Amino acid sequence: MEPVTLTTERLVLRPFEPSDAPAVHAACQEPDIPRWTSVPSPYGVADAEQFVGTIVPEGWRDDTTYNFAVVSRADGSLVGAMGLVRLDRLHTPERQAELGYWTAKEHRGRGCTVEAGRAVLRWAFRELGVERLEWHAEAGNEGSRAVARRLGFHMEGTLRAHLVRGGTRRDVWIGSLLPSDLADLAGEPGSSGSRGPAVRDTTPYLPYPG
Repeated sequence: MEPVTLTTERLVLRPFEPSDAPAVHAACQEPDIPRWTSVPSPYGVADAEQFVGTIVPEGWRDDTTYNFAVVSRADGSLVGAMGLVRLDRLHTPERQAELGYWTAKEHRGRGCTVEAGRAVLRWAFRELGVERLEWHAEAGNEGSRAVARRLGFHMEGTLRAHLVRGGTRRDVWIGSLLPSDLADLAGEPGSSGSRGPAVRDTTPYLPYPG
């Protein structure tokens, strides 16, 4: 997959560059990011350099992860990271991916992560043909769940003992979004203006009636 760039009213979502390493390192010093995500802890400069210089480009090249740097259009500052992960089922009949994100502390509470998320999920459904987009977070991560709810994810429950962190099994919250759910976002702020044509589920969906 060739890396792409997405834009919204306030943000640019682009592939990470080597020059982003200092900003990534600074953002990941905030305790909530290593607490709730899979980034190393402690997070060193070498970790940031490996992420922007190796992990991100290899993910795009190998179709395993599509990571974006979320950058302010106003001043170029790094707002956070967002991407599609666990892409092993993107080109199978499941047509599935997972949305992941973190936000720098100084940019929280402004709706930026939701704005970026809407751009990514529309791209995923319209351009990549995703038919089911999942969100996972360790149970207790209320900030991530609040973003997922605003993006329209349907909360599906708790996966017990699904995550191993620090030698301990943890519960995981899971939510999902389908292409047909995009209609529920009509009129929401934070898009890039043109929403494009409606998206329909390609594979017929037969929901359980119970």
